[in-house]
Amino acid sequence: MQESVTEFRQLELAENILSALDKMGFVAPTPIQAASIPPLLTGVDALGKAQTGTGKTAAFSLPLLNKLDLNQRKPQAIVMAPTRELAIQVAAEVKTLGQNIDGLKVLEIYGGASIVDQMRALRSGAHIVVGTPGRVKDLINRDRLQLDEVHTFVLDEADEMLKMGFVDDVTWIMEQAPESAQRVLFSATMPPMVKEIVERFLRDPARIDVAGSNRTVEQVEQQYWVVKGVEKDEAMTRLLETEDTDASIVFVRTRQDTERLADWLSARGFKAAALHGDIPQSLRERTVDHIKRGVIDILVATDVVARGLDVPRITHVFNYDIPFDVESYIHRIGRTGRAGRNGKAILLVRTNQIRMLRTIERVTQTRMEEIQLPLRDKVAEARLNGLAADLEQQKESDSLEAFVGLIEKLQETIDVDASTLAAMLLQRQQGKRPLFYTGPDPLIAAIERENQRRERRREERKNDGGNNSRTRYNAADWDTYQLQVGREQGIQVKDIVGAIANELGLEKQFIGSIKLAPGHTYVQLPKKMPKEVLGQLRKLRIRQKPTDAQLVEGHVNMDPPRRRNGGGDRGRRDDRGGNRGGDQRRFNRDRGGEKRSFRGERRHAEA
Repeated sequence: MQESVTEFRQLELAENILSALDKMGFVAPTPIQAASIPPLLTGVDALGKAQTGTGKTAAFSLPLLNKLDLNQRKPQAIVMAPTRELAIQVAAEVKTLGQNIDGLKVLEIYGGASIVDQMRALRSGAHIVVGTPGRVKDLINRDRLQLDEVHTFVLDEADEMLKMGFVDDVTWIMEQAPESAQRVLFSATMPPMVKEIVERFLRDPARIDVAGSNRTVEQVEQQYWVVKGVEKDEAMTRLLETEDTDASIVFVRTRQDTERLADWLSARGFKAAALHGDIPQSLRERTVDHIKRGVIDILVATDVVARGLDVPRITHVFNYDIPFDVESYIHRIGRTGRAGRNGKAILLVRTNQIRMLRTIERVTQTRMEEIQLPLRDKVAEARLNGLAADLEQQKESDSLEAFVGLIEKLQETIDVDASTLAAMLLQRQQGKRPLFYTGPDPLIAAIERENQRRERRREERKNDGGNNSRTRYNAADWDTYQLQVGREQGIQVKDIVGAIANELGLEKQFIGSIKLAPGHTYVQLPKKMPKEVLGQLRKLRIRQKPTDAQLVEGHVNMDPPRRRNGGGDRGRRDDRGGNRGGDQRRFNRDRGGEKRSFRGERRHAEA
């Protein structure tokens, strides 16, 4: 049947539902909808495998709406979602799909909101309840949510729900389900926990799998920029000002970064706001409403709170931090390019994260385009064009006449001509976003270093007879440099490697051992480096801090610390001399820093 369904009107849906779909401009079902709706209408259990953004909410909502008895006051369907945001979003979509059903009541229930209000709403009657497992279980225990008339249970994004620790709640709720109730489960992946739920609670389910064709990924143009030359904050402003955006989401890893980056962007004139799990639910809902209405244009968010967020204005997703896994990446870019709309996703990736980038490409079966950031002059030109467009609209305003008199009065008061006064007003207007720049753009030097690095690499391959083997060094081939930054400044080994690779244009095989201490760092670099590379080394800055790199005379012990008692604290050394504060590590040139840095940062990220 899946192959033959090309229009919603071929499905056995009520006329008031079809009229709502016509009003919304939906004529043809997506693959998951065409495959799911016919069996769900028959009442059988179903197991659907589909990625986010494929239209699965309508796939289970339309059959639900089709078989409601509006004369019953008790809930007839329970839909469970992993997050409050997704529960709100699903409930909103069900209401929209059922907009022509007179008397339809859809209630969303979740933690962080008043349980008293939710109990009062249940007493008033609700046909469909959409909620998070914890609050659903709580209301069942209080005998406020009664299941005796529920004919359908839906688990949406089941893999994410169980991964977030709801397995006991979900299991308990399903145990309370009436024996005759239909059970429907949708999941992007099928880990063992999901399979256990399927085997235990679903009875000979219809299996629907459209995961082979990821419509979310196909619908989104994907690009990446390798971080070099400028900091990521600066990169974000260049992208936001030169991309043709309406609204955007910027994904970061931690709650702290949402606040920091949102404040940084707001200070530069962008309409930005943070969205993370510590923000009260009422404020989160207001923030989402603001981006829908155009009060703000940029959300800086963590993964969890943005799941299920569907805002038609969102044209761009920026991955400020690369996600830990491919599934999170797909969920992120699924916030744009939804329901047939086109979208764009741009990823900021460091050199030691290229391996994860290639993993994303391999799993999603796509190839991202590498881009270069626009130079500062292009950014300034975009700002000037934007200002000109605003002034073009303003020049027809009826209220300008009063300001003409003020111009003449100001000229007399401060004794300047009209051109100078206009320049002064423009200077004030630009704020922290200059309309022109002076001095060289650091990105130009970074691009030049990259070109020189590639040229050296071609020469090495040529001199090596084309076999592309790496140059090997022994201890006599290295010079040791001391950098005046260390752990006390928050510096990590990956920061040292990234700065040297990006700013000096050195590949990993040309970076030797690194020894990180509280106030300084020792790093080995090849002897007889070119003069321009040595010049860049003297100017090297890490996390905006000057390193004042100095060549060390004599021998420096670069060995890693010994493990005590079978492997104690790797960052401490007890050497009878009392030196217990040095964080000594050896950078593995073959493995890079990717795996270690992911582990190190993940414990601070929002799970």
